[in-house]
Amino acid sequence: MAKKKADEKVNQTAQSDNEEQNFDEEPDFDDPEGYVDDIPDEELLADLLEKKPKESDGYENVIVVDGCPQVGPERLEKLQSVINKIFGKFGKIVSDFYPTNENGTTTGYIFLEYDNPQNAAEAVKATNNCKLDKQHTFLVNLFTDFKKYSEIPKEWEPPAPQPFKVQSDLQWYLMDPDAYDQFLVGIGTGVALQVWQNALPEPVLLQERPNWTETYAVWSPLGTYLATFHWRGVALWAGPKFSQFQKFYHPEARFISFSPCENYIVTFSPSSDRGDDKKLIIWDIRTGQEKRSFPPPDEYVTWPIFRWSKDDKFFARLGADVLSVYETPGFGLLDKKSIKIPGIRDFSWSPTDNVLAYWVAEDKDVPARVTLLELPNRTEIRSKNLFSVADCKIHWQKSGDYLCVKVDRYSKVKKDKNDIKYSGMYYNFEIFHMREKEIPVDSVEIKEPIQAFAWEPVGSKFAIIHGDPANICISFYQVNTGQAPTLLKKFENKPFNHLFWSPLGQFIVLANFGLTGGALEFLDTNDFTIMNVSDHYQMSGIEWDPTGRYVVTGVSSLKCKMDCGYYIRSFQGKVLKRVMKEGFAQFHWRPRPPTLLSEKQQKEIKKNLKKYYSQFESKDRMRSNKASKELVAKRTEQMKKYVEYREAKKQEWTEQKPRRLELRNYVDTDGLDTDQANTVEEIVEFFVKEEQTVIE
Repeated sequence: MAKKKADEKVNQTAQSDNEEQNFDEEPDFDDPEGYVDDIPDEELLADLLEKKPKESDGYENVIVVDGCPQVGPERLEKLQSVINKIFGKFGKIVSDFYPTNENGTTTGYIFLEYDNPQNAAEAVKATNNCKLDKQHTFLVNLFTDFKKYSEIPKEWEPPAPQPFKVQSDLQWYLMDPDAYDQFLVGIGTGVALQVWQNALPEPVLLQERPNWTETYAVWSPLGTYLATFHWRGVALWAGPKFSQFQKFYHPEARFISFSPCENYIVTFSPSSDRGDDKKLIIWDIRTGQEKRSFPPPDEYVTWPIFRWSKDDKFFARLGADVLSVYETPGFGLLDKKSIKIPGIRDFSWSPTDNVLAYWVAEDKDVPARVTLLELPNRTEIRSKNLFSVADCKIHWQKSGDYLCVKVDRYSKVKKDKNDIKYSGMYYNFEIFHMREKEIPVDSVEIKEPIQAFAWEPVGSKFAIIHGDPANICISFYQVNTGQAPTLLKKFENKPFNHLFWSPLGQFIVLANFGLTGGALEFLDTNDFTIMNVSDHYQMSGIEWDPTGRYVVTGVSSLKCKMDCGYYIRSFQGKVLKRVMKEGFAQFHWRPRPPTLLSEKQQKEIKKNLKKYYSQFESKDRMRSNKASKELVAKRTEQMKKYVEYREAKKQEWTEQKPRRLELRNYVDTDGLDTDQANTVEEIVEFFVKEEQTVIE
């Protein structure tokens, strides 16, 4: 036994010695003979090769500015100050280098290094070919561009043709055979946006996206684009699928405005991280390029800051005793100087002509003045002096045929050091006839306070809400050629404070907005027939569709948290559809561009409208029959699903009966008469009615 254990011990020792010898031997990592390595390093070490240092690392941040003034040591500090002011707007400059010759004079080119390549690229894009003065023009390039330009081949080769990319149709919404309009619905703040088509018999959802915008969304003036707001800037969406058409990098932009022809967009960010000079930016919509930036206004002004002419050729802004008019596409001041107008308070462009109206406040013995200025020749085509003026409001008619200036006048004035108090107020409406020779002016005087004023968009009528809160009156006037406006109708004791004309005129909605408001009245101004009287409690907004066939009233969650939603009504005020949505925030009809038909063609269509009645009635009947068939099919399908569901639950209920009996001590409680032993019948009688009939 002892011998057997000794032999085992000897064998184990020998085996461990062999293992130690094998472990001490170096392993053979050589490739077998004839082996070919066909795996590239990029595939094996892709993650490591990405981090491999390159010779050009850091050069992307460097720009070369040529065309600088050549100055001596005594003026170098001033040059550096100018360069830092110009190029520091695009980002932090980490370092700079000003080469000099043997005399210490700069050579005319400098090197600037930014903290990231994006800032360097932006600086090149914005400052290349910019003039410093009459003798110096900057030529700015990235440092890495020199290698690219040095490797240009001596023999030119024509570029390879690129495949054609079909651009989506931006006007697709205008090609609907039934001319249905579209509208935008915003739900919550930064939650979701929906685009609907106002089809018959029910609106059709075209697009819905959660988190489409962070604040709100707006249509462009002609309806081509939908603009949304994001932390990094503004995005435009267009086409049948609402794909992203353009984006503008302007962090925390809060306000935008479009030019009337949709060529440009203005963005404003009150807290931009790109400096004060980049808080107000004008962009080219098609290319996405920044055309010009402006510092924010020195004092509070109403949005939009820039106001555009009807053809996008000019835009203007109001300053202290100056009116600055800029021209496109150069975006410089018209005639390279602003228009000095001491005391200017407000201005407004004509919606159809390159004419702007502005008013100047009175100063001591100099009266207030309203002036019509024609551009670009800066010709004053009409002016009118006004006395005892406290304030003015400028109202253009949509067709540009008339201009109304509402003048607040006073009988007495008391001036303190920092305050002016007026008393004995009365109001004038100065009506300018823009299409008549020498632009005659008529005046309408009203003694009561003015609540609202609105022109008929297409026509020659205007409406005024005036009077004290206890006795509100609504007056309608007709503007006549060669004579003063005539009063057409006056309604007294009306509870309204807002006016909403149909885009095509004739029809108007009178509305009451307020804490407990919501009263509505639909009026036909041809004969002043009240078509409908309605209400929408806590109503926060009213909007007509572009055709004047529908009008929407809504309650936004931004005003009231209860009963949020919108009603789609006919132009006569009849409610066609009620939509209640929790968190409903905004509703906007999609605008349409102006019609391509001439006035003569439109009159011809209206004259022969009876010819088309049969076609419209036939199409309506077909649509109604189709809708009825679809409704029957929908209800049949719902009934079928209900029957299937009921049968499945009935079978499940039958299969569970043994278990129910077991749980209830085998007492059947499925029916009222299944357990007669434990059932007690009780009869209750009570007096119902007593009648007495007298028989003669």
